[in-house]
Amino acid sequence: MEQQLKEALLEKCREMEIPLVGVANVERWEEPLFQPWIPEEFHPRFIYPEAKSAIVIGLPVTLPILETSPSIYYRELYRTVNSLLDQYTYRLSNFLTEKGHPSIFVPRDGYGSTKVLLDNPVAFFSHRHAAFLAGLGNFGVNNTILTPEYGPRVRFATILTSAELEPDAIMEEQLCNHCMRCVRMCPSNALVEKDYPEGITDKKACASFSDELNKRYISPCGICIKVCPIGEDRRIYGRENASIYEKKDEFRKYHKAWDHVRSYGGK
Repeated sequence: MEQQLKEALLEKCREMEIPLVGVANVERWEEPLFQPWIPEEFHPRFIYPEAKSAIVIGLPVTLPILETSPSIYYRELYRTVNSLLDQYTYRLSNFLTEKGHPSIFVPRDGYGSTKVLLDNPVAFFSHRHAAFLAGLGNFGVNNTILTPEYGPRVRFATILTSAELEPDAIMEEQLCNHCMRCVRMCPSNALVEKDYPEGITDKKACASFSDELNKRYISPCGICIKVCPIGEDRRIYGRENASIYEKKDEFRKYHKAWDHVRSYGGK
């Protein structure tokens, strides 16, 4: 029965063209895998006491659009992906509930604006940690989840369900290659050259920079995920050479295109 339900869920995700899906049992939050770990009040059962499994879905952030960041183009892509994540997780939670397994979705962004993050740069649930525990990827120096398919260029959302589903294995292969492009190119100097969690992002510096971009209608930043060399999407888009973002003369046609997009739609 458990396996049949998971197969039905995965088939539903395929119908909805969701490329990344992973499952974790809620007990994984209770066994720290590194320090500092996720505080208890951010665990699934603290938010939804009936939860037995967490289902995490991921949608890609289109690399050639992200490359224009910060820009109105990337801002619109970011909003589109977030909207789809909320819609898909809402629909999937209802799908499971109708099958007799009460479920809820957790919205992609658990905060009202970047101004809120300046005072308290934490949401009430971490989709990144959920994605890690569901086997979809692992943390890079840039404090994001890297995946084999898209590197860090993927956004996640979560469904908490009372269904007991077979969990997926946590990914053991470390994907980050420590090139440190994310550290060098971070415009807010929010990163340091240490593995997660030792090099946890200066969240307030990141939020402050995002707030300034928001005033110009071109947030979020996106630099640390666009310059990361990890991900099959780089090969698909012909971007295997991640130095494209630093060497302007050699890749002039790309920089001209990005500069054009950045010149419009914001302040």
